[in-house]
Amino acid sequence: MERKKIAVTMGDPAGIGPEVVVKALSEKRIYEKCIPVVIGDYEALQDAIHFSGLDLSLKEINDFEEATGEFGTVDFINLNYLRPGGWKYKENSAVCGEAAFQYVVRGIRLAMEGKAAAVITAPISKESINLAGHHYSGHTEIFAEYTGTKDYAMLLASGNLRVIHVTTHCALSEACRRIRKERVLTVIKLADKGCRMLGIAEPRIGVAGLNPHCSENGLFGTEEASEIIPAIQEAEKLGIQVAGPEPPDTVFVKCKAGMYDIVVAMYHDQGHIPLKLNGFQWDEGKRQFRSVRGINCTIGLPIIRASVDHGTAFGKAGEGRANADSMLDAMEAGLRMAGNK
Repeated sequence: MERKKIAVTMGDPAGIGPEVVVKALSEKRIYEKCIPVVIGDYEALQDAIHFSGLDLSLKEINDFEEATGEFGTVDFINLNYLRPGGWKYKENSAVCGEAAFQYVVRGIRLAMEGKAAAVITAPISKESINLAGHHYSGHTEIFAEYTGTKDYAMLLASGNLRVIHVTTHCALSEACRRIRKERVLTVIKLADKGCRMLGIAEPRIGVAGLNPHCSENGLFGTEEASEIIPAIQEAEKLGIQVAGPEPPDTVFVKCKAGMYDIVVAMYHDQGHIPLKLNGFQWDEGKRQFRSVRGINCTIGLPIIRASVDHGTAFGKAGEGRANADSMLDAMEAGLRMAGNK
């Protein structure tokens, strides 16, 4: 089987992005499945290899097609935004924000040109990219604008628990205002599509309510009756296997138990909290995470995008302590989605 080429964006240089990228690429199994090409900067990648104690070398290429995908050698496109000593770990800055933003834009361009089968993204700092003058609230919005996509949603997955969001990066009060039938229906459709891209032939979708106890027939709100239930009914008419709304405090448990393949969450934290409780495992004896698993995909784009399900982790950046499980999961998910596209 021909190995697909994937673009891996390095993330914010001041965070753990470069580290989790090189650690993931120290795993031989990745090269058995694909040819990864890192979009980043030599200085940060070389430093991450050094402080992580990895036996890897870097090969700078000018064109994506030059990548050979030899294990032990990291093919990378050097955007030259960093200079030795020109940035600091653990700190937001316009320098790092500009670099991280441009890595993402280059990755999107490569995928839109058909050169990269998928774009896998390491974490960026929203504060840093805004300091650099790029006013986006995250990767999802950057990908949507640069691909001209109107209807899209964030899908998270960890093991058999999958979540897709009706709203994400906005104030909670604004999220409530955005719960409208049209948007809920769109995300139900995207949930069905995203599951199929991940290899689930007949997705079963559970929809969370917005209010406690799904409003108790109007005692705690009206959104379930006026917006969510009508959207579910429309989706059923389209032949989608969907149920709900389910109380938010039980629907994720049912998904983890196998009753649903994915949950449609109404707002950011409603979906993120159960996902990270499921995927992040703490080792009390060693006082560190023994597992940081989970992926973040943008569904609805004309290209494949998968990402780690964690942030820049400035607190441990530059120290060699970062866990690459989520980056490995993201690479494998991106390849799976590219194969099912």
